[in-house]
Amino acid sequence: MPATYLPPFPDDVPTVPLLVIDYALIKAGNVQESDRLWQAATELGFWYLKNHDVDQEAEEMFDMGASTLDLPMSEKMEYEQGDSGSSFGYKHAGAWTIDEKGTLDAVEFLNIAKDDVLAWPQHVHRTYPRTVNDRMQSTIKPYVRKALDISFAILAVFEKRLGLPRGAIIERHAMGEASGSEARCIRSLPRPEIPADRSSLGAHTDFGTLTMIHNRLGGLQVLLPASSTWQYVKPIPGLVICNLGDAMPLWTGGILKSNLHRVVNPPKSQSTEVRWSLGFFTRPANNILLAPLVEESEIIAEVVARTPLGKDNPNFAPQTAGEWSARRVKYMRRKNQKGPQTWLASRGTEHAEGSTA
Repeated sequence: MPATYLPPFPDDVPTVPLLVIDYALIKAGNVQESDRLWQAATELGFWYLKNHDVDQEAEEMFDMGASTLDLPMSEKMEYEQGDSGSSFGYKHAGAWTIDEKGTLDAVEFLNIAKDDVLAWPQHVHRTYPRTVNDRMQSTIKPYVRKALDISFAILAVFEKRLGLPRGAIIERHAMGEASGSEARCIRSLPRPEIPADRSSLGAHTDFGTLTMIHNRLGGLQVLLPASSTWQYVKPIPGLVICNLGDAMPLWTGGILKSNLHRVVNPPKSQSTEVRWSLGFFTRPANNILLAPLVEESEIIAEVVARTPLGKDNPNFAPQTAGEWSARRVKYMRRKNQKGPQTWLASRGTEHAEGSTA
């Protein structure tokens, strides 16, 4: 455990009222709960998930992450991501920029590729620190498998509601194909001297399909649509925070939402603590095109014909999932930052022409 006691989340800061979705009911095919999931996915793209049965695996992942990020910096840097656009491996604080001015991030994390986990002891993408290898079979693989099961159960609901053939979205995440799916262990050191709204990780949408986050402290914020006010997502024990990534609005013509979010200092008394997070990012196979599924769904075709998504977005030229992720990671790297244009090249569905988000 990275922490045994943490100050409670304050009750006098603005929080976003996320729907709580019952995963047990989703698995059981409950129509009312599927309706609520659809509401969350089409209005904000964020929700809480309960009854997911992944708490124990998450606790063990936190332990593994702590032992890894506590390794000497020289050892961690042997597994650094690099500047080519790969997301897998170690990222030290300050390796990414968080805005067009080149402000550096304040978050360190380790990304472990789903493909490497499932292929263990073989390597598909790269090698990892000894603390990861020691727990690949006992800790990381069970967590990844459960996270994938949850993701695919949720995606099956969206397939049905979108009028897509069964498996149309899930098959775009074929286990036999290389993808950017990954588990992430995140540590942010306390910065109580920094203003409360100063970002540790800049405003962004996620690269892939579905994200699941376990947070121990506040700090994650969401920007509500048509609003200029950021609101905290309150961490609640036993609930996983879920949000959609860019693949979903790209495939659906904007029916499903990939919403802007960022990480700032934990609020008030929590600001003196180390902030730990654990995430799983489900992403399509690298060779899958991120374009509206108009030939497979009349619902999507009608929306795209009426309101084309991203017509003013310079990043929306058809790209594969691998190209989309690599572009975004590459141009967030500090060493690749050459000015505002390279920053804009790191943006996703949140960016429209003239935007500085």
